[in-house]
Amino acid sequence: MPLLKGRGLTANGARICLVLCALLLVGAAPPGRTALGIFSGWGAFRDANPLRCFAIATPERRSGGTHRSFASVAIWPRQHINGQVHFRLREPRAPNSPIRLIFGDRSFPLVAASLDAWAPDPRADAAIIAAMRSGTSMRIAWVSKEGRDRSDGYLLAGVATAIDAAALGCARR
Repeated sequence: MPLLKGRGLTANGARICLVLCALLLVGAAPPGRTALGIFSGWGAFRDANPLRCFAIATPERRSGGTHRSFASVAIWPRQHINGQVHFRLREPRAPNSPIRLIFGDRSFPLVAASLDAWAPDPRADAAIIAAMRSGTSMRIAWVSKEGRDRSDGYLLAGVATAIDAAALGCARR
């Protein structure tokens, strides 16, 4: 059987690994969290208290950093929020430095704290989610507290289905 891009796994071995990783992710959910599904590299979950549902993924490649980075799209029904993007950075951002979300030749400025970033308003959330649904990848770029350029890349296969699963998960009462 052919090897997958030099990773030493056969096609069947890679499928088995993917299934086991998905099962571990689902089994690792904290109490009160319900897994709604795994869709390529994106998962969908529902939390009972406070009620929220979200699609979430980790970066394509993780290279260092002190924190576990992720990208998510959340639905908060009680707050009437139907799609809020959130990013956790793998290392702190330099104060007052710009942070951007990049889709090919299109980019969006984000607002950020040290380790977290969001769209500046609901209109930007909607535009980012539309870009996520139609894109193949995205990259978040920032300057670290130490002054180094940093970025995390995310593959978008499965994101639309994960967002839809999260929306359905919070629509059920």
